[in-house]
Parts: sequence; structure tokens; C-alpha cells
Amino acid sequence: MLDDTVIDISNVWKIFGAKPDLALKAIRDRGLSKSEVLAEFNAVVGVADVSLTVKRGEIFCIMGLSGSGKSTLVRHFNRLLEPTAGKIEIEGTDVMALSPRDLQRFRNQKIGMVFQNFALMPHRSVLDNVAMPLEIRQVAKNERMRQAAAILDIVELGAWGAKFAHELSGGMQQRVGLARALAANPDVLLMDEPFSALDPLIRRQLQDEFIRLSKILKKTTVFITHDLDEAVRIGDRIAIMRDGKVVQMGTPEDIVMNPVDAYVADFVAGISRLKVVHAHAVMQPMDAYLGKHGTVCADHRRVAGSETLSNLITMAIDDETPILVHDGQTEVGVITRADLLRTVIEGTEVS
Repeated sequence: MLDDTVIDISNVWKIFGAKPDLALKAIRDRGLSKSEVLAEFNAVVGVADVSLTVKRGEIFCIMGLSGSGKSTLVRHFNRLLEPTAGKIEIEGTDVMALSPRDLQRFRNQKIGMVFQNFALMPHRSVLDNVAMPLEIRQVAKNERMRQAAAILDIVELGAWGAKFAHELSGGMQQRVGLARALAANPDVLLMDEPFSALDPLIRRQLQDEFIRLSKILKKTTVFITHDLDEAVRIGDRIAIMRDGKVVQMGTPEDIVMNPVDAYVADFVAGISRLKVVHAHAVMQPMDAYLGKHGTVCADHRRVAGSETLSNLITMAIDDETPILVHDGQTEVGVITRADLLRTVIEGTEVS
């Protein structure tokens, strides 16, 4: 495992049914499809040979339609589900090798999980709910309350510690759930569609809040969602699942610009490229441009490779001269108005 790799998942399978090992052997020996496994073994393939890594401090989004296997997969990371086959390592620990007692300790110390349904204890105050992981860890009451109060301040609910869950809005309850997951200072956050039950405005606000917290706390996060807009907005990288398999993995820009098949293309068809696509993905390489035009002007405008498509279009509205792209030191590419138009047109549903 590389030093900056926190989660390493190798060839994970999950087959639900009475004879999962026989079903897996048939898949490997005879190449059975998901529907054939269901017909022959009355078994359901939930996760099919998934391998991935998550880097330290990364927000890694796993997305797909209902039944794609995304929530099933994430529940293997902390062994809420036992895989039929495969290897799971977190911070160098072989999770599958842990005894029940060690697994309980590992979950409490290393992993925080945020669910869609909040899962707050109605008989406990907000502060007591947040302090629960520390109570399980047997931290002294005064210290755990101090730490819980500090986390509530971070999620901007410091004044609500004495309230009960039913006195809070849905968005506030979800922030309490996030605070509880953060209270034990875990290395890894697992978030299973945490905002999907909320109305669009509150959902957007909580996405903003999560992005803000991520910049402060830099937690390694696996974020499950069925919403590509949410994944593109939040994720450093995205894995798209279908029928238990990962069909494409990459940065939001990679996936929006280069969908691997029609399934992924349908997902990204309605996504605006303006904030996702950057100059390095739009530019013509410098050598190619010089081969056609022979030279560039020294007074051309210059941008970094990370400049967004939105800003590039704004720059091109009143000035059609090419834009030079630099890597911090030298010019590496050129963007013309035609390049920008082509990128926008190819991102529309009519293309």
C-alpha cells in the first residue's frame, strides 16, 4: 500500500444467497451474468470484482442508480457486510483479519459513518448524541462534552446542544449526524447518501457546509450518492457503478469529457461543463498549434491549466485572440474561441 493510500479495496465480491461461494465459482468458471446467477442459484450479485484506492484527504464519490451496488460496497469498508471474496485494507490494516472485538475498536477509532436517515437518539440531547462515540470509547464525561461542544461549533450548531432531535429541522439533524461522526476524530468518513432525503435548497446548503468542513478537517471521505451533480460538486474523484461493477473511475472532468460508454454518457449528458472542465482539457498542445500557425504572440493572454471553462468563455466574449495556457513556468498549450465553442457544443444533449 502506498503511503498516501488510506483505503485499498481489491477484487471485492458480494453475492447474496444461500450458496454464494458456488455462485462465485460459476461466475469465474463459466462467466455467468447477473441474471443467470439469479436464475441458476437464486442469488443476487451485489458487488462484482471491485478494486479501488482512496488517497489521504480525498473525497471519493461512488455513484450509480438504485441497485447499482454503491451502498452495498461502502458497507464492506467497515464490515457491516462481509464480502464473499476480496481484500479490504484501511490505513494498512487488513479489515477482514480483525476479530469481533478488534473490529469494534477499529470502527470506533478509525471510521465515522453518516447515514441518510440521521439515526439520532431521540431521548438524548444534541450534545449527548454528538458525544456518543467518545462515551463508547470511555472518555471522561467532562472531556467528551468539551470535545462534542467544539465539534458542534464547527458545524455551526453550538447554541443547540441542549435541544433534542425533534426540535431541529432535517438539515440541522443531518449536521448533528455529521458532528457525531467527526467527534471521535476518525481517519475515514463513510457517508451514505447523507443529503438525499432533504429538499433541494437545504441539500445545496449542506453540500456547501460539507465542502467547507472538508477544507478545514481534510478527512478522507467516501461519499455515496445517486446524483451526479452532487458527485461532481463534491468529489475529487468519482466511481460510477452499474450492476455491482465500477464502469468508470476518474476526476469529474475525466468523466464528463470522456465517458467510457453510453451508460456513463447518459449520466453526464445534463451536466454543465462550465465549472467542471478546465483549460488543460480544452487546449491544443503547443506543438500542435505551432505546427498549424507557426507562432504565438507574446502579448496573448495567459491562464493556468486549472482555469475553468466558465472563466475562459468570459475571456473570449469580447476578445477572440487565442489564450495561452501555462504550467507555472512555460506555455504548454493554446485555446482558441473555436476550441471553447466545440467544448460547449459537445457537452449539450443535442450533440
